[in-house]
Amino acid sequence: MSRHDRTARAGHDRASLYTEITDKIIAELEAGRVPWVQPWGTAAANATIAIPRNAATQRRYSGINILILWGAVIEQGFTGQSWLTFRQALGLGGHVRKGEHGTTVVYADRFSDEHRRRLARHRERARLSS
Repeated sequence: MSRHDRTARAGHDRASLYTEITDKIIAELEAGRVPWVQPWGTAAANATIAIPRNAATQRRYSGINILILWGAVIEQGFTGQSWLTFRQALGLGGHVRKGEHGTTVVYADRFSDEHRRRLARHRERARLSS
């Protein structure tokens, strides 16, 4: 797969994810619920009050991922706030049941690092031209 194809696919996936998240938020609002206000206070949420974290690395999720994962906890009736990737589950000796589907989260480190590099180059050019 060429770099252009990967970039085009990633952009499509990103747009699809934005649409999916927006649609879920709108559906919650139309149902009279504000999804970012105490989602753990609903009867459907069986999990303890917590920020979602990766069960393998203990790293906390942040930003929109918190809302996405809280939504999944409520929709699916999960009892915990710990999450794994498919490969992490296999690496820890676990498995994923046939027919199960993952929850998509946003990974932004690459974008952030590239953004920082571009900003540094822009600042350096501005400094040199003044």
